Amino acid sequence: MFAAPPDIATEVFSAMPERYRLRGRVPEWVRVLRRSQPIESFLEGPSFDRAGNLYVTDIPYGRIFRIDPRGEWDLVAEYEGEPNGLKLDREGRVWVADHMHGILRLDARTGRMETVCDRPVLERFRGVNDLVFASNGDLYFTDQGQSGLEDPAGRIYCLRAGGKLDVVMRNIPSPNGIVLDAQEHSLFVAVTRANAVWRLPLLDDGTPSRVGVFLQLSGGLGPDGLAMDEAGNLAVCHPGLGSVWLFSAMGEPMARVRSCADSYTTNSAYGGPDNRWLYVTESHSGTVLRARMPVAGRAMYSHAPA
Repeated sequence: MFAAPPDIATEVFSAMPERYRLRGRVPEWVRVLRRSQPIESFLEGPSFDRAGNLYVTDIPYGRIFRIDPRGEWDLVAEYEGEPNGLKLDREGRVWVADHMHGILRLDARTGRMETVCDRPVLERFRGVNDLVFASNGDLYFTDQGQSGLEDPAGRIYCLRAGGKLDVVMRNIPSPNGIVLDAQEHSLFVAVTRANAVWRLPLLDDGTPSRVGVFLQLSGGLGPDGLAMDEAGNLAVCHPGLGSVWLFSAMGEPMARVRSCADSYTTNSAYGGPDNRWLYVTESHSGTVLRARMPVAGRAMYSHAPA
């Protein structure tokens, strides 16, 4: 038998203020995915800007928040949409994977949302989920929709820095969180309904080759958000188990970050002083947790703005 990995404790960094908790509304996302059970929010998409502010999304209510280093919340945008994954590019612009509308870009000063990509070859996405930037500006994102083992029709796309949209891979049962390794030679993708993390080695032309299972998990709802540290260790959010697993670059279990709140640990991002803190969205309670990690997170910005 394998020994259980050691636990890393979490603490509450910040909870959604009462003024932002919505009650009595049942948007379509809640009706379909939550069986109409009312929820106050559903947080996802944590991502830091260079000033140390943490952005998070609220999927069912179409909201994007900015949390300052003291834990104070500010509503940046509210619109008719379902924002999920969020990342900032090297120019500091905010990009959003919106399940309803596709890939959007947010002007954080005005709250205006701009559509970047929503109808590849006149066909809408199934429902984009998460995204990651390569150092050359290419944007990889997952198109999950309602795909699963019964309908493995999820896709991974790459929006090249020059504007060309490529399908990287088809026929995936629920592609979710996505990150690149340090060398940007491989993509790691959380395949939620298969309860696995896949590795996609990329050839020089950007196409995948010899795709395989990197991690096979069990229990919970399957892996969700992914984050990478400077040593190539992979943090895997596992909602339903209230955990974030830390695996080495070889796929060996190193630690289990346990939620001190509820069990819906949906996504994470490294940040804080010396980038050694892992910030985790716990979606049921509307809180952001954090844990001190053994290795600093991989820097989101590969170089200074052009």
